[in-house]
Amino acid sequence: MDGRLALEFVEGTDALVCVVDGEGRILLANPALQRLTGRTPDQLLGYCFVDVYVVPEHRELALDAVARAVATGRAHPQEGDWLTADGSRRLISMQNNVLTGPDGRPYAVACVGIDVTDQRRREAQLSERARTDRLTGIPNRGTFFEELAGHLDPAADRVCGVLFCDLDGFKSVNDVHGHAVGDAVLVEVATRLRAMAAPGHLVARLGGDEFVVLCPGSDEPALAALAAAARRRVGAPVPTAAGPVAVGVSIGSAVGRPGESPDEVITRADRAMYGAKTRRHRSPGRPPD
Repeated sequence: MDGRLALEFVEGTDALVCVVDGEGRILLANPALQRLTGRTPDQLLGYCFVDVYVVPEHRELALDAVARAVATGRAHPQEGDWLTADGSRRLISMQNNVLTGPDGRPYAVACVGIDVTDQRRREAQLSERARTDRLTGIPNRGTFFEELAGHLDPAADRVCGVLFCDLDGFKSVNDVHGHAVGDAVLVEVATRLRAMAAPGHLVARLGGDEFVVLCPGSDEPALAALAAAARRRVGAPVPTAAGPVAVGVSIGSAVGRPGESPDEVITRADRAMYGAKTRRHRSPGRPPD
């Protein structure tokens, strides 16, 4: 390989290139690493790399990884936080390789680091969007079923309750006041359900005007109490641009046990909800669907 070309690459790349010996002393630090750390070559070469850019909680692990790599001749890719000149953290993806001398013995570890902070943040945002209902900001149908499946794992040691909530009178809100007001009602209902849910519960929107509450460890009496609280909260008028709007809610419950499928549990809760809705419609003065 052309030595000049290799040097130009190391000095010109935005990747963070560093070589450390078996004791962690820096043997090479390219300009990109100098910019990240705010240090000159004289302030880097010979210094231990964990004293320069490794976050405090990873110091021992980083030193051990280098020592093992030199001892075994094998290094592995990693991701970790590095410190910048101002003390902030950047997530770095590291490709690590062991360097050997003329005698074939490992003597150093070469690291090429890529700053993936913004990339991982975008990935996390996309993942969160995929799990979240866009209108209300609460978990969506897919997230609910994923979480329910986890709580119904055969190895689980407790039951998992589910409330299935379907709004009464919501269609007329859309018909009379328009979808913007209807959306405002859905957002407020989501907010109220989250406010009354206990720590560890998950409130999700299945779609339309259907909401569910996942209640790990809750039995039927606990679900009945929670359903009563939900009916009171949801039934209070919602302030909107068209004035106060009132809707009701029909709620069914089911208790899932380890080994059951999510579909079995949600089907039982759905049937219970329709039974409650039927009883509400038979009562005078109740709003229609």
